[in-house]
Amino acid sequence: MTKKISALTARTQFGQIMNRAIERRERFLVDRRGAPAVIIMSVDDYLQTIAPEDIALKNIRDEAKRTGLDKLTMEDVDAEIAAYRREKRG
Repeated sequence: MTKKISALTARTQFGQIMNRAIERRERFLVDRRGAPAVIIMSVDDYLQTIAPEDIALKNIRDEAKRTGLDKLTMEDVDAEIAAYRREKRG
């Protein structure tokens, strides 16, 4: 269920609202001067209900988790790219 809140409440209690959206999967309709303005919801809730993940991307993500590639740091990724480029050149 979506809870209606004022823009002032959203501004003054934003941290608490974010926590409730994430932890309890609550949604908030922010009202500005009597008119609906924005919705606050968790990213997980958004992805599951509004913009479901493409099946091909889900398969890639699942494979990365299974092989441990989802744990790579940006430095690891950069090193892998550099190694691939060196191998391709030589």
